[in-house]
Amino acid sequence: MKASNKLNLKTLGITIFILIVLNVLGSLFFHRFDLTKDKRYTLSPTSLQILKQVKNPLSIKIYMQGELPADFRRLQQETKQLLEEFQAYNNNVVFEFVNPLENEDESMEMIKSLYQKGLTPVNITVDDKGKQSQAMVFPWAIAVYNNKEVNIPLLKNIMGASTTRKVIGSIQHLEYSIADAINKVTKDRQKKVAIIKGNGELSEIHIGKLLRQIKESYYIGPFTLDSVAKDPNGTLDALKKYDLAIISKPTETFTDEEKEVLDQFIMNGGKTLWMIDQVAADMDSLYNDAGATLAYPRDLNLNDMFFKYGIRINPDLVKDEYGSPIKLATGEQGSATQYQEFKWKFAPIVVPESQHPIVKNLGGIKFDFTSPIDTLKNGIKKTVLLQSSLYSKKIGTPAEINLNMVTEQTTPQDYANKGNLVLSVLLEGNFHSVFENRVLPFKDNSFQPKGKPTKMIVIADGDIARNQLDKNMLPVELGYDQRTGNLYDNKDFMMNCVNYLLDDTGLINIRSKDVELPLLDKEKVYEKYTFTQFITIGLPILILLIFGLLFTFIRKKKYSR
Repeated sequence: MKASNKLNLKTLGITIFILIVLNVLGSLFFHRFDLTKDKRYTLSPTSLQILKQVKNPLSIKIYMQGELPADFRRLQQETKQLLEEFQAYNNNVVFEFVNPLENEDESMEMIKSLYQKGLTPVNITVDDKGKQSQAMVFPWAIAVYNNKEVNIPLLKNIMGASTTRKVIGSIQHLEYSIADAINKVTKDRQKKVAIIKGNGELSEIHIGKLLRQIKESYYIGPFTLDSVAKDPNGTLDALKKYDLAIISKPTETFTDEEKEVLDQFIMNGGKTLWMIDQVAADMDSLYNDAGATLAYPRDLNLNDMFFKYGIRINPDLVKDEYGSPIKLATGEQGSATQYQEFKWKFAPIVVPESQHPIVKNLGGIKFDFTSPIDTLKNGIKKTVLLQSSLYSKKIGTPAEINLNMVTEQTTPQDYANKGNLVLSVLLEGNFHSVFENRVLPFKDNSFQPKGKPTKMIVIADGDIARNQLDKNMLPVELGYDQRTGNLYDNKDFMMNCVNYLLDDTGLINIRSKDVELPLLDKEKVYEKYTFTQFITIGLPILILLIFGLLFTFIRKKKYSR
């Protein structure tokens, strides 16, 4: 055998051996490379942990297929690439893209079915070089696992943002939306949430959307404090079986016995979410012939309790220039009432500035007749989650509030050194009992003067979790204002609070993940449309043509000798 043939065989053998070794190593060690700057396709440890829960086939249907506007094609592509990442780590994840408008004969039935499941479409105005057209898109997906189904919202509704901005925000939350849905359909509910009743709290229908959202991940049940009067120790023992207590807008005074039950629940490591109106005032009381109401301090007998924990909710109202819009009747034209939109300064729209995972990347959150919170030094870690704008101030009570205030003229000097009032705070640490070194309202042999490590969130607005009711007296989406058509981020904020308090911090961290997606300047593209076409299409063809001619010339010159 010739030496050259032996060399070729040796080279072939080495090549085959290297390929076999690489294949064996590839089967033993799994790794995917993400070359993007922001690592947008690198799944977080939380997502990978959630994927381990998927033991059986998990089907995901995405209703974004067919002719889509450019922004939604990008959302579609990002969704596909991210789902491919999920599938790469667990082949039980199966997904498909469906066009709900593909078959004209069946599309109406499909749309009706999607509506019934809560999957509402969005109507998009497509602007193509000045030509506008309308398109209907269903930015939704449905995950099905072991006959359990959950909706996946793919488009984040950012109030006042353009479609492009909404899509960018949605891509940033894409991993969270998918991981959260998989977690809901695969994870068994373990932790328990108590909705405290008995002191004039909001009725279930007025917090129905929040309760429904919580119910998807946790056990939930009403817990009345009425039984405290007859059996305080039994009530306390029953409450200790819950992990979180939610107190939403109490309007009646708490007895000392009820306070001791809540206090000892906290001392035993129970988490609490307080939504407190320190001032009695609401919008319904304004809609009368006078268009006015009296706002006055509300005594809930909780001040000493909050003071001991390290905060004080002041009996004042916050007036903020960044108020939410309100529509008021301004007269009549013919037989039709004329409405005009004003800014209601007692309903601030708060855009979070904190980088804490609970509020990071959230949009505007709507408050109603909120009060300022003071934080006190007592060794408890306090994190301000939400605060009013720089152009805000507190109004002492009692005070008359009337709708004519919408016409008031103000200047920046009116708010000098008065703004940035704390509206919501997170407290973490070992709390001291409000009944420490005091006579107990009822005898408790297991009384603890100092508690186990725990955390609570206090929001100085009882209506922040309140959903409006439609004409059929059914709850509408939490954060949606039917009067103006605006959707605020109240639901996401409330769910982040619940998840954080129940130690489901992994999903919150996914939500706060930063993804850098540069926006295309459409105006510049339109201005240089022909030039852009030449660069993206013509130039590569021209380069190939030049290369072909040059290669032919060199080849002809070489072999013509």
